[in-house]
Amino acid sequence: MSESVIIVGSGPAGLSAAIYAAREDFKPLIIAGTRGGGQLELTSVVENYPGFPEGIDGPVLIKKLKEQAARFGARFLEEDVTDVDFTSRPLKVMAGGKTYEADSVIIATGANAKWLEIESEKKFIGKGVSSCATCDGSFFRNKNVIVVGGGDTAMEDATFLTKFANSVTVVHRRGELRASRIMQEHARSNPKIKFLLNTTVEEIFGDQRVTGVRLRNISTGDASEVPIDGVFVAIGYSPNTGMLNGKLKLDQKGYVITHDEVKTDIEGVYIAGDVADSFYRQAATAVASGVKCALHVREYLSMSDYEKKR
Repeated sequence: MSESVIIVGSGPAGLSAAIYAAREDFKPLIIAGTRGGGQLELTSVVENYPGFPEGIDGPVLIKKLKEQAARFGARFLEEDVTDVDFTSRPLKVMAGGKTYEADSVIIATGANAKWLEIESEKKFIGKGVSSCATCDGSFFRNKNVIVVGGGDTAMEDATFLTKFANSVTVVHRRGELRASRIMQEHARSNPKIKFLLNTTVEEIFGDQRVTGVRLRNISTGDASEVPIDGVFVAIGYSPNTGMLNGKLKLDQKGYVITHDEVKTDIEGVYIAGDVADSFYRQAATAVASGVKCALHVREYLSMSDYEKKR
């Protein structure tokens, strides 16, 4: 039996699409993934999401969105999508060794932050280690932090963090920054920002929260332990588009290329959230794109043979 709509992904984009689609009585099937919830599952407190003046834990917000979608009839499958086939109708999505068919599909698989891949980093994610300066910067008011990275994102994060932190040290493993000249100049002109080049973060220390790091100078091999309150990793994001390669148009970084914000070149296939957004990467903007996708699905299905089958 063909579904009216399959939603791939269960972060704020996918769940918001599910809420709207379910309220239209489309009974969406959400293929949530074995590790659903998106980046919010790694966020301890979300203070900038509208409607929660005291803030809300990321996992709690995801749980509420899931409950709201389920209340209206959305169904969840905790499997990872392994492949898709959009070359014929109905559209096909493969997960858990089965093929699911649908009249429309919303892709909301998100993007994962690239991490340093050191063991101590995992221990402190949400406890002083973050990949989102705009999400967590306010928690480091009057603190000393480091930003790991040398591109435009690292410069943007470092500059943003000076609104709160006493000092920001940019740690970059190369001898030169990769950021554009104007971004470098902007960061270097800020008296709160210092730079440590040819340097890597070897270990992160702390008890309940981060208290320091061990740095190593690549040129000399010398190591040093530095007291620090926070580590912001800004070395990029990887969109979760592996199973879409060759199926939808991707840009050089692997993000899905859209037009009219959420549409693809394939009728009935829509894109929501960070899987196509390399700039904003916020829960609120992901929610907005999910809602737009669901409204497009409503319009698309109303104009297709779907209504005749209801």
